[in-house]
Amino acid sequence: MNSLVQSFLDYRLVGLLKNDYVYNEFSLQHELGIYLRDELLKRDEDYRVQFERNINKLQGKKVSNIKKEMDIYIYNKSDANEKYAIELKFPRNKQYPEQMYSFVKDIRFMEDVKYNAGAKKTFVITLVDDPNFYSPNSTIGGIYNYFRGNNYKGKNLIKKNQRIYKPTGKHKNIDYVEVEKNDYQIEWKPIIGADPKYRYYFLEIN
Repeated sequence: MNSLVQSFLDYRLVGLLKNDYVYNEFSLQHELGIYLRDELLKRDEDYRVQFERNINKLQGKKVSNIKKEMDIYIYNKSDANEKYAIELKFPRNKQYPEQMYSFVKDIRFMEDVKYNAGAKKTFVITLVDDPNFYSPNSTIGGIYNYFRGNNYKGKNLIKKNQRIYKPTGKHKNIDYVEVEKNDYQIEWKPIIGADPKYRYYFLEIN
């Protein structure tokens, strides 16, 4: 699964961006889902790719208080162990600190899906076209350090069990999020052949 997603990011995405097939988060979600469905069905006709699937319904119990619905859920009808989930972001309306907080929530949510709901692998993809999300020349400090700065030996590192506080108020009485299973390095990569403003990071939850 990792190699299929990386292939989409390396080879398919540039054409989709240039031809305006990917222009917001919804279009990214569906183009990636369609690509994965087509590629997986070449390998096994029992693969299914679904959108906005509620994780609680899959398990019959509450497994996360971060989010409820997976952007992309993939399973194999003939193999109960083959379950995958992908969470996506493609922010287009600035709100940098709020969006960065959402990036961290996605990582934690994918941890919950993997370790509490039994997914084999889970992933996070964030695509941006605004240097203010990744440029170290922009304001740093606080949540910005995890995405804009060099906060740990030259790397943008989100550390395990480190509380990251919500920049603007609380949501349902929760004012921070923390990842629980691992440290995560945010490595922004260019999309070869696209406008140089485009950058993405792709994480597999470990």
